[in-house]
Formats: sequence, C-alpha cells, structure tokens
Amino acid sequence: MTTAATTDPTCLFCRIARREIPSTPVYEDEEFFAFRDIAPKAPTHVLVVPKKHLARLSEASPSDAPLLARLFLVLAAVAKAERAVDYRLVVNNGADAGQSVDHLHVHLLAGRSFSWPPG
Repeated sequence: MTTAATTDPTCLFCRIARREIPSTPVYEDEEFFAFRDIAPKAPTHVLVVPKKHLARLSEASPSDAPLLARLFLVLAAVAKAERAVDYRLVVNNGADAGQSVDHLHVHLLAGRSFSWPPG
C-alpha cells in the first residue's frame, strides 16, 4: 500500500499520480498509475508508473521485486485494455539513456511498426 512517505512531493510523476497535475489516466490501482504521454511517439503511448517513488530501475532493491513483478502484470493489463497486441515496452535508466523524469516509469508503445535497434 502506498503512503505519503513513499512519494516525493517535488517529483512530476508522483504529483501526476496524486492528481495534482492534470493527465489523461488510463489505469489506476493502489500501487500504479498509467496515463497517456503528452508527446506520444506512437498512436498508443502510455506511461505506467509505480506510486512509490523510485528514481530509476538501478536503484531498486530486492525488496522491490514484488512491486516490479506486479508492474509487468499491470503493463499487460493496460496493453490488453488498449487493444494492443504487438507493443514495445521501454525503460530508460539515467539521462544518457533518455530518462527525463527521475521516477521509474515504463513506456508502453503500440499502433505502429518499430525497428531494431531502437536508436
């Protein structure tokens, strides 16, 4: 269960999950919040964030393993709700990898073909 002590009052995604900043939500439960990206890179571009503040994946500890496992189940549920059959999940870890908000989040992208390597 999420408590105020597990969020960051200045974090953009914590504030979005607390609904202090407007977004277009697509999913919410006690642990996760999913919303449409404001600058989509695909016809379907949803961000899924844990409500617990964790700056990046590399800062996760073994005690975060259950949360991370549930994150992937939520991603699958959101993809299904969005009618996405083929999709890409992206996790950026650090500024050089493209992470622009210091809060763990997964991009769910669908609705077009993707190439490899991603670039």
